[in-house]
Amino acid sequence: MSLSADQRPTTDPTPLFELFRGAYATELLTAAVAHFDVFGRVVRRPLSVDQLRAELNLEVRPSIVLTTALRAMGLLQLNEQSELTLTPVALEHLAPGANFHVGDYIGLAAGSPGVLEMVERLRTNRPAGADEEQGAAFIYQQGMPSAMEDGQLARHFTLALAGRAKNVAPVLAEKVPLDGVNTLLDVGGGTGIYSIALLQNNPDLKAIVLDRPEVLRLARQFAADYAVNDRLECRPGDMFTDELPRADVMLLSNVLHDWDVPECRRIVQRCADALPPGGRLLIHDVLLGDALDGPLPTALYSAALFTLTKGRAYSGAEFRGFLTDAGLVPQPVLPTLIHCHVLPGVKPA
Repeated sequence: MSLSADQRPTTDPTPLFELFRGAYATELLTAAVAHFDVFGRVVRRPLSVDQLRAELNLEVRPSIVLTTALRAMGLLQLNEQSELTLTPVALEHLAPGANFHVGDYIGLAAGSPGVLEMVERLRTNRPAGADEEQGAAFIYQQGMPSAMEDGQLARHFTLALAGRAKNVAPVLAEKVPLDGVNTLLDVGGGTGIYSIALLQNNPDLKAIVLDRPEVLRLARQFAADYAVNDRLECRPGDMFTDELPRADVMLLSNVLHDWDVPECRRIVQRCADALPPGGRLLIHDVLLGDALDGPLPTALYSAALFTLTKGRAYSGAEFRGFLTDAGLVPQPVLPTLIHCHVLPGVKPA
């Protein structure tokens, strides 16, 4: 009997992911208190995000990850001049010298391995293992060594990601109508589980999964297990350099959050250029609020992405900007599951 990818779970696994990512709250808060003196700096005078970034000697990506998390925690806020100030709880308990100061207590974790690792990631703006010899663990880019080119490691990591995708894919298939669509291109599609759910929900649809050769070994296995191998093509390729196959709809599911802004813009532009008039690009990813002040679970996931990839979580406003600049017209956002949302962009006819 073949498997079904278009049946959603009966229970919501979102709380499990929130618990799993909760450690990043401890690491970011301790780093801010004990290593960067964020609250001491801001209590002395309000600072814009850029001013604080300059004082901390951080690049843009780590600065956004840190300040977004602290705002989502309810510890920093913006005043009418768009400057960061302390919230009442931070003023009473985290400002150095405050009568009810607990910063020293938080600082007891300053030397823990997780905190020190987070501080290193923030200061260097590099994912774990991203040096010239080791490359990066969870992403692939031409010219950079990657575990995604190692068969055993690529299999392990891709299957781990499939655990979440199996929960989210059926909800995506429910929310995105593909009536009349002939071909879907799943860019960086991994196991292809999102494509498989859409195929099972749309019997006339065909799909192409574009990814690295080692990853596609699993996609072919999944296509057979779910009995869609006659409609799912697994095509090896590099989304940054190879010509993208033509398709009516293109899907970037949890892809952009692995990359910094220039790479995101490049990927979106390449997809937009390959779409036919009237075609759609679906960005399916977690979303921060447009003000970059939360929600906290997504801000903590952003910290996880930051430490493991070259990316972070983005806001809907940022994604809409990528789409608009690429010549696409953004459509309304639809939530799926586990903090994910789908944001379509349509290429004008």
